[in-house]
Amino acid sequence: MTRRSFDRICAERTYSVKLFFVRYAHIIHHMETGIANLLGALSLAVMDRIEQGAREVVGRGGETPAALIVIGYGQGMTNDKLRRILGLSHSGTVRLVDRLVSDQLVERRPGKDGREVALYLTVKGAATRNDLLVSRISAVASLLDVLSPAETKRLGMLIRELLERQDTSELDRFTICRMCDDRVCTNCPLPTTKSKRDR
Repeated sequence: MTRRSFDRICAERTYSVKLFFVRYAHIIHHMETGIANLLGALSLAVMDRIEQGAREVVGRGGETPAALIVIGYGQGMTNDKLRRILGLSHSGTVRLVDRLVSDQLVERRPGKDGREVALYLTVKGAATRNDLLVSRISAVASLLDVLSPAETKRLGMLIRELLERQDTSELDRFTICRMCDDRVCTNCPLPTTKSKRDR
């Protein structure tokens, strides 16, 4: 075999290898975008069910249900922390809290330092929060009825692993978990990255 023939064969094989990886990368990219699209559709289906159930319980949509659940996580929540968790403006948070107080779901009390106002659930608010959490779990669980116990377990493991690999701050975790039932999730898989600055 001449040197020229050897170089030609090497070049052809190199081209074939490159072509294989280009095509393979395209297939992988197509698979990833397809999965992302399906996950997006599933997310909307889940959120629609949760929002419908929440409206039936509390009679309001938007951030009202999330606000009730978040305030119940730690009695004495401040307006500012609630604002940051829900991603609202200061004025939007004040209006939201005003509605909750008007509906006798939340009450304002003096904060720890005397300057801030602390938010607490009323008895009615705590009962409504409990109904919201039950409604949310029921809405999501009904989507899982089509899966076998083994499939449900496998899905749970995948979801937990996906959450464990996220780059989240403490505030991010509050935001993502703003509708979570903390009686069910006693060991949140979301990590908190201390170096990541809160919004």
